[in-house]
Amino acid sequence: MLDSLSQKFENIIKKLRGSGVLTEQNIAEALKEVRLALLEADVNFKIVKDFIERVRVKAIGQEVLQSLTPGHQVVKVVWEELREMMGRERAGLALAPNPPTVVMMVGLQGAGKTTTCGKLGRYFKAQGKRILLVAADPRRPAAGDQLASLGHDLTIDVYRADQAQAGQSDVVRICRDGVERGRDQGYDLVVLDTGGRLHIDDELMGELAAVKAAVRPQEVLLVADAMTGQDAVTMASQFDQRIGLTGIILTKVEGDARGGAVLSIRAATGKPIKFLGVGEKLDALELFHPDRMASRILGMGDVLSLIEKAQETFSRGQAEETQKRLIGNTLTLEDFRDQLKQVNRLGSMDQILGMLPGGQKLKGAMEGQVPEREMKRVAAMIDSMTLRERRDHTLINGSRKKRIARGSGTNVQEVNRLIKQFLSARKIAKVMAGSGGRRQLAQLMRSR
Repeated sequence: MLDSLSQKFENIIKKLRGSGVLTEQNIAEALKEVRLALLEADVNFKIVKDFIERVRVKAIGQEVLQSLTPGHQVVKVVWEELREMMGRERAGLALAPNPPTVVMMVGLQGAGKTTTCGKLGRYFKAQGKRILLVAADPRRPAAGDQLASLGHDLTIDVYRADQAQAGQSDVVRICRDGVERGRDQGYDLVVLDTGGRLHIDDELMGELAAVKAAVRPQEVLLVADAMTGQDAVTMASQFDQRIGLTGIILTKVEGDARGGAVLSIRAATGKPIKFLGVGEKLDALELFHPDRMASRILGMGDVLSLIEKAQETFSRGQAEETQKRLIGNTLTLEDFRDQLKQVNRLGSMDQILGMLPGGQKLKGAMEGQVPEREMKRVAAMIDSMTLRERRDHTLINGSRKKRIARGSGTNVQEVNRLIKQFLSARKIAKVMAGSGGRRQLAQLMRSR
């Protein structure tokens, strides 16, 4: 996500921090590079111009130039202005004082609107809310089928009108009936999956305007494809002018290396980004934090989001049980495999590295390696063991290793390497879980 832009900013920051003394001249040179990086990221020219001018005014102020660390101060100014451009504060959903909160989802076909409805439902269901999804696109039965399938997978209720006929009046009736059902049956959130088109037209806008007037939703959220860059910004502006948006959900952000839409859509429309779709799985929806995104872009990582993901993935009980096993030196290969699966649930290694400070350097050091593939091979080897072998690695002799290798499509050398890595990881983890971990770990590393 935004890899290309982050790499360019990291190089610019490195030069700034390496400058012992900053002058207006070298600040101007750095800002030229920033300007070029943003334009190459497909950020609107006017937005870039305004951004650079604001940074320049602050960066040549006496407070920055006369500070002990002027390079760091300029980086701070750039971070603050990036955060400001993307909205400054996190914008959550505006919940109705009296349930249900009605969320009207709009957008063009292909942006991932129906899937995003499911993701949003899952997100709020995890917070203890009762959700009703409404299939409000009778022209496209496949959209209703997809929403019903998502509802089944997530155990979330879906409202579909019986034998709805295509037409604007039917769409309004479906939405009104769905909201009334949500109110009568005590749902907390009603999500309307309205129809989309391949392009913006008067018929679509008229239909959406009629739905909005009929149900008066608390939120009108545009679902836009981040990978379309300035096209997404232009589309958001048109939807806002003709319908009136309250916020935006950007999808496919995990594949967006440039970042034009993420950076400029708030500045262009005045409407906040509320969520980011960061993958195809139904749990791949993140609240948008402008300050955290600014830190990611500048290569500072996003440790807070990583911690939140870990808290969602690992329960307190699991963590305590693992710690007991580590201290007692009873962690098994079975536990090792389960831990790998838990880490995999945090997201791809690309996503995890993107949240770590200096993650771009770690990615570069991996030289095209695919950690997920290696993790799958490890899991396959452990799955090819018997239950007794997984719980007691000392049983694994030469003949057993051959059988495990055949069963997992690997070789004996890889099985040997797995066992060695497991024992090494268990030893280090035991030290870290016990008291005086740092001192003992240093001694252990020196002895290796």
